[in-house]
Amino acid sequence: MEPLTWTGSLAFLNPILQGLLVLLAIAILLWLVASILLPEGSTKTNADGTLSLSGGPRGLATAGVNYSFMAVAGIVVIYLVLGIFMGTGAGIAGAIAQQLVPVWISLVLLYSASIAFKRKLGLYGKLYDSPIGMIGFGLVMFWVFTGVYGAMDLIVTHDALSQVSGMKNKVPGTPMRGATEEDFQWYLLGGDNLARDVFSRLIKGAWVVVQIAPLAAIFAFMVGITLGLPAGYYGGRLDTILSFAANLILAFPVILLFYLLVTPEIIAAGVPNYMATVLFIFPIIFIGVLLNSRYYTRPKLRNPLLTCVLGVAIWLYLSLVSNGGYLVEAPTYKIPGLPAFADLFDIPGGILVVFVSVVFVNSPTVFRIVRGLAMDIKTRDYVAAAQTRGEGPWYIMLWEILPNARGPLIVDFCLRIGYTTILLGTLGFFGLGLPPESPDWGSTINDGRKLLSIYLHPALPPAFALLTLVLGLNLLADGLREESLKD
Repeated sequence: MEPLTWTGSLAFLNPILQGLLVLLAIAILLWLVASILLPEGSTKTNADGTLSLSGGPRGLATAGVNYSFMAVAGIVVIYLVLGIFMGTGAGIAGAIAQQLVPVWISLVLLYSASIAFKRKLGLYGKLYDSPIGMIGFGLVMFWVFTGVYGAMDLIVTHDALSQVSGMKNKVPGTPMRGATEEDFQWYLLGGDNLARDVFSRLIKGAWVVVQIAPLAAIFAFMVGITLGLPAGYYGGRLDTILSFAANLILAFPVILLFYLLVTPEIIAAGVPNYMATVLFIFPIIFIGVLLNSRYYTRPKLRNPLLTCVLGVAIWLYLSLVSNGGYLVEAPTYKIPGLPAFADLFDIPGGILVVFVSVVFVNSPTVFRIVRGLAMDIKTRDYVAAAQTRGEGPWYIMLWEILPNARGPLIVDFCLRIGYTTILLGTLGFFGLGLPPESPDWGSTINDGRKLLSIYLHPALPPAFALLTLVLGLNLLADGLREESLKD
């Protein structure tokens, strides 16, 4: 069986793509020079209220960048579409495009439905008025769908942990030795130093990131909001104590903290479990206070609602912090938790350490942001009006201050997921928390960099995946910021 080339029978398109990339590079260079040296042209007002250059050298340079970028994007789409139908006939690129068909279908359906109903979808719908936001959202959702379908084994080609004899450090497109008719015949992105399929590990690694990064950011926000709102609203001694604790955590070196948390003695003492027990209770506090403050004057609705919601929340909480029927399982003592038959989640110890560590590190930063917003918004007239109506402090914080702080918090949430993704990659690179065989991108990059001077293919795909996901999150945050400023 012949090895696959990168583009196969689509090689005739390569010179066109190369020429367009050169034109794009020249256009960007001319745009940078024009932006620095030449005066601005006239401006015009667009339908959405934004301004754009309509003339002059700078306007021409901007148009050149736009058109050349659209041309490059068009030729890439041609590669993808032809690759989907031709498969391995279009080389490695075509085979990968064909494997990712469920992802492309999901993206098309998501964008089609969202654009059709964007005027009814609030801030999310307005995101589709921002090209930057749409590109960022597309990159993020690409990896989300890739992670989900990878976890369902719909797009992976091989077992991410399987080792195939003779495939050690093989280049992309190498036929798999001893493959049967039921096996996928090639290692699309080559083999790593343990003869595992790089493509399959890349896809499985996306699921690790999709699982941990958003959830860690959500928990960090729950902690930061629950503590930041009262600190900013009440001020005084409470603010001093909480701010001191946040500054103390922020002053501690992050990597040193992670090294301490993964120390066998620290894990054996149950410190990560204690931290999980404390940190994971904040969402319950937040939900309870949120519902109680909203329906305080309607006890017939509030009481059964709180009972049902908090009952489910406490069950989920105990499922998260319990492992093997125990909250903490140290050598000398054990603290019982949820029985094994009622435990919904069985989180491995390494992932729990990473999750707790990420939440612990990010919470103080969120706290400071929320505190600052609360100190500013509490002076507004609508807060004074709510106080005049006799509303309670927690109602004002959660239903007056927090909704009016949503713009900066949504943007920071997107950026926070990006920071968390980078942090997870850093932890995997240093081999902290996650098991050595984990396909997470950081561990894969660390494994590949040992032979980076000889073999580039094991380390570059996960590094590129990490780059594109973080770039997408940053572009998404920019798009949300741009649209929120128009309100």
